[in-house]
Amino acid sequence: MRMRTGKYIFIDTAGIRRKNKIKDNIEKYSIIRTMLAIEKADVCLFMIDAGSGVTEQDAKIAGEAHEAGKGIIIVVNKWDEIEKDEHTMESFKKDVYNKLAYLTYAPIIFISAKTGQRVNKLFEMINEVAKENARRISTGMLNQVINEAIAITQPPTDKGKRLKILYITQASTKPPTFVIFVNNKQIFHFSYERYLINHIRKEFGLKGTPIRIIVREKSEKEEI
Repeated sequence: MRMRTGKYIFIDTAGIRRKNKIKDNIEKYSIIRTMLAIEKADVCLFMIDAGSGVTEQDAKIAGEAHEAGKGIIIVVNKWDEIEKDEHTMESFKKDVYNKLAYLTYAPIIFISAKTGQRVNKLFEMINEVAKENARRISTGMLNQVINEAIAITQPPTDKGKRLKILYITQASTKPPTFVIFVNNKQIFHFSYERYLINHIRKEFGLKGTPIRIIVREKSEKEEI
């Protein structure tokens, strides 16, 4: 979905099948159109049929939007057709996030295109996610938050050498991309990167948008 001032342009896309099931040029063309739509979009609405849940095809499309760094909203349609109790919605959310563990930052909204249920709230969510995907955070605030994270959980060590986080700054938006300067890239483990990302989310929100981290090595004696 592309946004303009006061306007929304929705681009519907065909589903993507497994490569070994692509049999003709029409299917190949639909894949190209889907990829182009993702590339142009400000926010990708990942539509799930409430009756079917997350399919392999759904996961493929969601993965492409995630890798492209787009704002993402998970939209569960046909919710009016589901028999529900007080636990149904939370159970469905849990199942979605279990199958799409890399999209836990994406909000989920339950709608009915047929009845219009919660459709107005969807537009509010689109605005919020688009804003977060384009958000800039000051260098001072970033370093304060990272220093707090380091104080809570010390960086890892390897063969007696401890990782030191020297500095962090935001390089770009869409998605928010941060450069972290460290003393040794080799001991900046993925688990600690994930910890820092979670801490950034805790402090700044960044709802519905992936976060990218670029790690650069710098001598502690160099000025940054």
